[in-house]
Amino acid sequence: MALPDDYLDYPNRAYGMDQGLYDWRPQAQRPRLAWPQGRTVAALIVVPIEHHGLTPPGKPFKHPGAMVTPYPDLRHYTTRDYGNRVGVFRILDALKAAGLKATVPVNANQLERLRPLIDRVRADGHEIAAHGLSTEHIHWGGLEREVEAGWVAETRARFEAAGLSPRAWLSPARQQSFHTLEMIAQAGFDVCLDWEQDDAPVVMQTPAGAVSAVPLSNELDDRFLLIDKRHSEEMWARQILEAADYLKAGGERFGGRVLGFTLTPYVSGQPFRTHALKTVLNALGGDKAVWSATASQIADAAR
Repeated sequence: MALPDDYLDYPNRAYGMDQGLYDWRPQAQRPRLAWPQGRTVAALIVVPIEHHGLTPPGKPFKHPGAMVTPYPDLRHYTTRDYGNRVGVFRILDALKAAGLKATVPVNANQLERLRPLIDRVRADGHEIAAHGLSTEHIHWGGLEREVEAGWVAETRARFEAAGLSPRAWLSPARQQSFHTLEMIAQAGFDVCLDWEQDDAPVVMQTPAGAVSAVPLSNELDDRFLLIDKRHSEEMWARQILEAADYLKAGGERFGGRVLGFTLTPYVSGQPFRTHALKTVLNALGGDKAVWSATASQIADAAR
């Protein structure tokens, strides 16, 4: 069966990218970034604070980490709750001991419920980021524009009511519509953690202003590797540190780059994973080539 004549007609077909958010440029041709004190790797450590309800709507899909078995799925619900009650404080203690800073995206509907945790995060000098309204408010291409705009505006309003003015945004499930970047820029967010198209921050242009996409690797996500892929804790720790070594080795040629990974409270905050957590954090904290920074600090330095 022959293809129709218009099959190859595509208005964005050209040299480079097929979208206008940012220009295409190979790594070897871009300006070399310089992090503070001549360090070559910026460690972006993201600790998401999420709440997974017992009856997720599953539209357009279930958020990663959502309930698995029929209602009431108390086994998975209480495990997630353990993360926000116990596991996250274990992670915060390990970060503090290693002298590292993190970026902590929080679901807006959890700001009042988890205020002692929010206060601890701020007291330790970490950055609070917005993580959308909740795990049930997933942005996607079929979402009405007015509805999505309302969600973003309500997220901003809830943070302001809590006395917080975050610059960084992480979408629930790291899912966007074609309008999300514009809407978060309009709401005053200028840093986004949804994208991972590079080893360095990329400035994206929207009708409402520029947004810096600071890369966060899904491939190094603890839940993805330890739960979905069933890697051992030793393998998970080794992969993060091998990534750091590889990026350091290319520093003279390519300049500063970003090592972004996620520490999920109900995953790496488990007591039997503490040894691997400390192995990663202590190694990064003791490495003079590694700059521990928040998402906004990395975006500012890159700009």
